[in-house]
Amino acid sequence: QVQLVESGGGLVQPGGSLRLSCAASGNIFSIYGMGWYRQAPGKERELVARVTNDGTTNYVDSVRGRFTASRDKAKNTVSLQMNSLKPDATAVYYCTAHGVLGPGMVAYEADFWGQGTQVTVSS
Repeated sequence: QVQLVESGGGLVQPGGSLRLSCAASGNIFSIYGMGWYRQAPGKERELVARVTNDGTTNYVDSVRGRFTASRDKAKNTVSLQMNSLKPDATAVYYCTAHGVLGPGMVAYEADFWGQGTQVTVSS
């Protein structure tokens, strides 16, 4: 199987910055896409940013220009640099990996998720 472990959440004041990191481990041959979702209280989970293995990066409109996702394919890691944070960024952030191939290049059926890390933006 595959495990995703996030780190880097915490409390930050509005306008501040945080960097989230995620490492995937386990029986991995390759990963097509890695990214970040978030879920705020009372809201649905939404995609924040995703990086595919050709370097294409997609962002939700509300974070474009302030958040930067980057990926190290060799290390199976993805990070999210969050700048100019606003209170509406408060949420649990989840790392995800999709299109994962295991040993023998056999595709896992499901996507993989981390346990989540809390980000709170408040003064």
